[in-house]
Amino acid sequence: MFRSLHMKLVMILVLLITSLMAVVGAFLLTSVSNYYLDDFYTQMNETFSDASFYAAMQTEASQEDGAQRLQSLIELYAGSLGIDSRSRNYYILDADTGAFLAGSDEAAGAVLGQTANILAARNGSVGAQGDLTASYMDVAVPVSGGENRFIVYIRDNRATVSELNNELLLIILQALLVGLLVSVLLSFLLAKTMIDPIEKLTEGAERIAGGDFDEQLEVESNDEIGVLTNTFNDMASVLHDTLSAVENERSKLDALFLHMTDGVVAYDGGGKLMHCNPAAVALLDRAPEDCVYAELFEPLCPFSRVMSMKRGDYAEAELTVGERSVELYFAAFSDEEAGGVLIVLHDVTERRRTEERRKEFVANVSHELRTPLTNIRSYAETIRDANGDIPRETENGFLDIVINEADRMTHIVQDLLTLSRLDSGRTEMVMARFAFGDAIDAVLRSIALDARRHGHTLTRDYSDRLPYILGDRGRIEQVMLNILSNAVKYTPDGGHIRVTAGDLGERVWMEVADDGIGIPKKDRKRIFERFYRVDKARSRESGGTGLGLSIATEIVQRHNGSLSIVERDGPGTTVRLELPVRPGEGAPS
Repeated sequence: MFRSLHMKLVMILVLLITSLMAVVGAFLLTSVSNYYLDDFYTQMNETFSDASFYAAMQTEASQEDGAQRLQSLIELYAGSLGIDSRSRNYYILDADTGAFLAGSDEAAGAVLGQTANILAARNGSVGAQGDLTASYMDVAVPVSGGENRFIVYIRDNRATVSELNNELLLIILQALLVGLLVSVLLSFLLAKTMIDPIEKLTEGAERIAGGDFDEQLEVESNDEIGVLTNTFNDMASVLHDTLSAVENERSKLDALFLHMTDGVVAYDGGGKLMHCNPAAVALLDRAPEDCVYAELFEPLCPFSRVMSMKRGDYAEAELTVGERSVELYFAAFSDEEAGGVLIVLHDVTERRRTEERRKEFVANVSHELRTPLTNIRSYAETIRDANGDIPRETENGFLDIVINEADRMTHIVQDLLTLSRLDSGRTEMVMARFAFGDAIDAVLRSIALDARRHGHTLTRDYSDRLPYILGDRGRIEQVMLNILSNAVKYTPDGGHIRVTAGDLGERVWMEVADDGIGIPKKDRKRIFERFYRVDKARSRESGGTGLGLSIATEIVQRHNGSLSIVERDGPGTTVRLELPVRPGEGAPS
């Protein structure tokens, strides 16, 4: 394989030979063309300058058949004019129109164009201007006789010149090929003599670049190359020690940046990206090449401001990327002008969400507990302040309300404990195979009395051969009962509740459809959130805590299933429960 200096020597000699042959070739080709061009016009000038010949042309042109007579005369002088009917032809043209009248090549004469020399002859002057770049040589001589005006036009297609030029070009190319072979051989001889010591230094540098610092270069002479070799060996030793220390520190930093959960982005003093670890790519949701400071961070903290910070100073900001909140810490990593900007990104999305959920949860729990506590206190104070002056029946009614509100608080606390256990994973699922249809039947039997009390029509539409599923039957029935209880509660008396079920291969489903008050579209996405209720006043009147569907959702998710509101036309609500026949890998066992 060629070394770079080898190639330079080869290229220099090749360019030298090629340039020389190109200059010589261009000179020869131009000289040949000029020679033939000069020879053509010299020959034409000598022939047409002959007074007797020109007088004879005028005499023949004055005759009635002047064109034919001129043709006969030109044929007599064909040798002097070099007419050969192959590359050089003559044409007799009408001086007024330039039309072809006679000549040695009638086919070419019929399509003969109006050249500059022909136009000059039509204007009364001899057209004998040569053009080295043209594909032909021509001369046009006006001839007048009496009232007749003709143009004798001689045209040479330069075929002879082209053939000679082709031969010369072939000779030049052959000479060039030989010269190139000689230049390549000479370059190798020169390279062997001059470049061997440099090649050894290059090989040593390559070994060092590859991390091999063990082998020292042999010093073969005391000249400049020998001094350079000694210096190179000393440099390699110092470089080895330095790189070992740098590599150790870099490995530590690479491991830190690669595996740390916080993002790190670094820019040089000109704002060009230097480093962007995987965590930063994920937090910013864009490729490293798209992390341009001016687009991402300039509005939050100007680059010039960060660069002017002293060591130990930093600036904070917050960036929203999609649904993610990211805290940013800006600092200059060097006090020098050649330093840059370091940005640390910390994902606080979950912390923000947790804080919001905690605030919302505390507010909801406080609100839900405050209402029954207020009622209990109010009725208890009323009974105490009455001092036995209220009827016994009224007092018992107040005490019933106190008991009901206490029960309601108990239900809220029990539901909260259930959700807490589900969230922490402390609630174990008792997994067993059971018939999905049998579970629906059991729930329908338990809800039938409540449905009749409200005057509802409860219908079922599903096969008795629904498949067996693997799950916690008690928890699944709890979910079904919650769905049916909501349908009974929120459907006006005398309504219709329809239960359908089926299977889709590896999944089973159940739908509960009612013609009750329904759920507005804006509330359907949040209906499964904790404490979220569409009509809070009516929910409390019905004894709801706002946690039933949240508990049901947690149970269904533990079974790798889904609980959703089915979009449909008309009043009422349809809730769909879907479960796998066999839970996936994430299901509890």
